[in-house]
Amino acid sequence: MGWATGVMVYLVIWWIALFMVLPLGVRRAEKPGKGEERGAPEQPDLVRKAIITTILAAVLWIVFYVFYQMDVLSFRRLEGS
Repeated sequence: MGWATGVMVYLVIWWIALFMVLPLGVRRAEKPGKGEERGAPEQPDLVRKAIITTILAAVLWIVFYVFYQMDVLSFRRLEGS
């Protein structure tokens, strides 16, 4: 796997992990102000969630890379089926 493929796989994993992490710890606003949506979170904590997403994506990418190196995941074998 080349470095460009590794980066692209990481980015895909990062975005999927982001959508898994976004709902964590969300509390709806009790009394939304004028122009605010009722379902909008009070404190979105996006920086904390981005950090969690980055760590989770790194761990998942390492697992993917190990499986790829062990030839458990082979895109070439899927192509030949």
